[in-house]
Amino acid sequence: MLEKVTPSTTEVPPATGPQDPASEQQNGVRIAEAVTKSWSKNTLIQVYICMWLMYFVRALNGSLTSNLAPYITSDFSNHSLLPVIQIVVSIMSAACTMPIAKLLNLWDRTIALSLMLVVSIIGLIVMACCHNITIYCVAQAFITVGLTGLIFSLDVLTADTSTAQDRALAFAFTSSPYIIMAFAGAPLSASFNEVNWRWAYGTIAILLPVVTVPLIIIWELAKRKAQETETLTRIHEKRSLAESIHYYIIEFDIIGILLLIAGFSLFLLAFALAGSQPQKWHSTHIICMIVIGGVTIIVFAAYERLFASKPLVPYNLLISRTVTFTCLLNLTYVIAADCWASYFTSFLQVVYHVSLTEAGYVVAISNLISPLWLVGVGFLVRWTGRFKWLLLCAIPVYLLAIGLMIYFRSPGHSIGYICLCEVLIGLGTGTIIALEQTAVTTASEHNDYASMLALLGWVGSIGGAIGNSISGAIWTNTLPQKLREYLPEEMKSQWKEINDSLYVQLSYEVGSPTRVAIEKAYAVSQRNMLIAGIAFMALTIVWVVGIKDVRVKGRDNKGRVLF
Repeated sequence: MLEKVTPSTTEVPPATGPQDPASEQQNGVRIAEAVTKSWSKNTLIQVYICMWLMYFVRALNGSLTSNLAPYITSDFSNHSLLPVIQIVVSIMSAACTMPIAKLLNLWDRTIALSLMLVVSIIGLIVMACCHNITIYCVAQAFITVGLTGLIFSLDVLTADTSTAQDRALAFAFTSSPYIIMAFAGAPLSASFNEVNWRWAYGTIAILLPVVTVPLIIIWELAKRKAQETETLTRIHEKRSLAESIHYYIIEFDIIGILLLIAGFSLFLLAFALAGSQPQKWHSTHIICMIVIGGVTIIVFAAYERLFASKPLVPYNLLISRTVTFTCLLNLTYVIAADCWASYFTSFLQVVYHVSLTEAGYVVAISNLISPLWLVGVGFLVRWTGRFKWLLLCAIPVYLLAIGLMIYFRSPGHSIGYICLCEVLIGLGTGTIIALEQTAVTTASEHNDYASMLALLGWVGSIGGAIGNSISGAIWTNTLPQKLREYLPEEMKSQWKEINDSLYVQLSYEVGSPTRVAIEKAYAVSQRNMLIAGIAFMALTIVWVVGIKDVRVKGRDNKGRVLF
């Protein structure tokens, strides 16, 4: 592992001459190529087993959080703040993605893995100990940043060890743990909820280092082997401590990160919080958040374009038409999905009268279908050598699913129709996500894999923040109003208590006037969120048409590959 900042120490393959193209590569990429060349087939299989286990733990955390979040926030009497929390964690995820990519390229894959492992464990421990909504939000931010960084590092490693032709298959393999979570996630969530939800995060805090440390060890042993065979040599870059601090502040664009977090947090949180303020949009706090946040976003854009030596989002990455339209596709898709997803498990339990376990199973249908279908997508890309035609098929399927869900979201319809919609969503989602990653890596050189995947993740995180702000705005401006409108006269005074807790909502007997009123309010809110989602998703047709139909056959990586 690389140790020092001053003097900074890196390791690179020996130069083969002044005209060697690899000499232009960044140190992290050079190390990755040297390490993958030194791997045997058995070692590479061990690496993929470790990566699969890490994806499994990430899938477990995602399933537990998705199912338990409504109950955890209800414990703190803040069920309506679900989108607000997601906005914060999405912005934090966006802020860390590009710096992690630079870390991968400048130093080494294992440094990023180790750092993100520590951040994740801190967040999980804080989460298991939190006793109010503020600490919960902070813990979720740490967990999201840490796990996003870990999985992003694995995505880059997957791209390092797969050919362009088989990359969709490689991503299908690493996504397969979600198949298990489709069956195990819901009952595990229900069990933890009955005992104590804090144990869920304590369990993940134990499992995560167990599955991550072996991968770090394998990488370091392979790096040592590369050094012994002189495939990899050590060089020293002499900088003073002050020079190193200045270098990394510039290189990681610390000023840009702070402006990004401040601007998007203030601006997007205002939309999610306005409905809960006594004066709504006329509230001084909301107006200040929108104005200051908007100005800060403008300052962020101006700083990045005019003053940042190493901008958070390098503009040269957007030169490719394929990359630009793929990023727009990801941004719009994530906005559309997050417009309605935050309250979906609550909606199922309240309107369709299912248990937490049953609601988890319904939500997990798309998580089951998506990785299964990914294998088919991978073989179709391998067979045809192209991927754009699959995207053109996936978008209408996803639009159909959301359109049907708008129709079936009301009380009185069978939950089987919602399950059908989840199947269609799984088919569309699996195709879109895998082929986005394939598109940006196919349109770039190996030196840019980390930056390309980071750019894709960055716009996705911003999309998540925007989608959740829309969801929060619709929810806080619709559900309370509809509760006051639909509740029986004798219950109208209790609308806020009902609004703030899923436990309270579920406590009313099915068929009672109060429960019927709650169900009607939920149905209207969910309908409005789904309409917003399908409106954004319609834009993706334009973005897919703009993507270049790149042929993936014949594009190979340097080093040993498994796929």
